[in-house]
Amino acid sequence: MAQVSMTVRMDSQLKQNFDALCARMGMSANAAINVFANAVVRTRSIPFKISANPLDVEDEALREFREFRKMVAASDRPELTLEEINEEIRLAREERAAKEKAAL
Repeated sequence: MAQVSMTVRMDSQLKQNFDALCARMGMSANAAINVFANAVVRTRSIPFKISANPLDVEDEALREFREFRKMVAASDRPELTLEEINEEIRLAREERAAKEKAAL
């Protein structure tokens, strides 16, 4: 399967909080976004309730995320191979280098 990169822009504080929360769940932000994208494609919907109460959204999103992780763990879908992980790292490094070069 071909890998492509995607840039997501967000507030720096949101990014810091997102990274910290993902780390608490034992994954990278990149892995979490891939889990989200797979869930959206699989269910053809946003896989959590959108609510006016932020705590409801966070609780529901965490519940849904954990359920999705259990489902993926129980599936026969293979884990990322070392080659796929290395390719993700290579692509991220290329993207960072291109941004640094463009900033000069």
